[in-house]
Amino acid sequence: MRKLLLLSLFLFSVMTLVGQTTYIHCGKLIDTKAGTIKTKQTIIVNKNKITGVLDGYAVSRNGKDKIIDLKDKVVMPGLIDLHVHIENEFGPRTRLERYVLDEADVAFNSVGFAETTLLKGFTTVRDLGGTGVNISIRKAIDAGKIPGPRVFTAGKALASTGGHADPTNGSRRVLIGNPGPKEGIVNSVEDAKKAVRQRYKNGADCIKITATGGVLSVAKSGDNPQFTIEEVKAICDMAKDYGMHVAAHAHGDDGMQRAVLGGVKTIEHGTYMSEATMDLMKKYDVYLVPTITAGKEVVDKAKVKGYYPEVVVPKALAVGPQIQGTFAKAYKRGVGIAFGTDAGVFKHGNNAKEFGFMVEAGMPAMETIQAATVTNAKILKMENEIGQVKAGFYADIVAVDEDPTKNINTMEKVVFVMKNGVVYKNE
Repeated sequence: MRKLLLLSLFLFSVMTLVGQTTYIHCGKLIDTKAGTIKTKQTIIVNKNKITGVLDGYAVSRNGKDKIIDLKDKVVMPGLIDLHVHIENEFGPRTRLERYVLDEADVAFNSVGFAETTLLKGFTTVRDLGGTGVNISIRKAIDAGKIPGPRVFTAGKALASTGGHADPTNGSRRVLIGNPGPKEGIVNSVEDAKKAVRQRYKNGADCIKITATGGVLSVAKSGDNPQFTIEEVKAICDMAKDYGMHVAAHAHGDDGMQRAVLGGVKTIEHGTYMSEATMDLMKKYDVYLVPTITAGKEVVDKAKVKGYYPEVVVPKALAVGPQIQGTFAKAYKRGVGIAFGTDAGVFKHGNNAKEFGFMVEAGMPAMETIQAATVTNAKILKMENEIGQVKAGFYADIVAVDEDPTKNINTMEKVVFVMKNGVVYKNE
């Protein structure tokens, strides 16, 4: 064993010829694939990749490489949130801001939201709908111009006329106009195909549809189905042709069933999900992204007079309290669970509260961490690149003070963040 360790160290020391190697000494390291915790481990990082994980606290022979001491921390791969809105943060002025903020204003605000998200340990996110600035934010992060998580974005979400993601809802008539596929409004199978192709042209990574009514839109229903099954199928088939998966915002059960049968990969929220729909999701390998944190937020804010438009308040008070209970039932029934929060509905940076709410509802702590790592990596088709601390994977590494399987709230206090081999936070 000692000879093997020395040989490994020699091979890794050779890498210093092409760049400095970093040795991270971990008191505890979560193996997200196995769902176990290892002790006294060394992660070896060269450039933006993990090049090895060794037992014990290894050091380089040349003495010139960097050592990061996390011997009293619990280390794990960077976290993945599958439902955020990186462009904004909902507040009482949100509707007004749609008319007074330029795209440049939205972009500058997004810079802060992106950095906050990264510093809280979320090194990858899936952005499920904005104005399209989210695509530019992704590009800026990828180019190293601003700090932020790795972003997979849907660009502008798809809706039907008057549906949850129709941006003209609640506007005065002269401003409503007649938006179509280019603006993300779908009213036929042909519209569906064109809208997906437009998202691809714009640079989206995935597609998001609003399969039912929603809470924060200025429209009466929060749960009615808003696409035909033919439209959903056309969207999913076209998305598949372009290498994209489809996420479906859905509160009502009928809309959920159409989404699942139509070919979506994830159901967001799932508030009024029936057992029959849960069984359909299991059959078609569709995941639930519960967003419990957002559900609790809208209930709290609906009680603040004037925070939401009047049409939103009854929907928030009805939908919000149901989400955690539905999640608990879906988990117990064996539905696949993916970690996602709907950050932007609440303050960016509070994403990790979701872990506590999931544990509170009956999901073991280790499984919540797996949902935010290996499960989400699989959905993004990045299972061989992110979600694990493993040789060949991107060096996305975070650490907390305590064992989260004993105190899940420690996930809200990330003390170390590395993304792509760059340290952004080390407390």
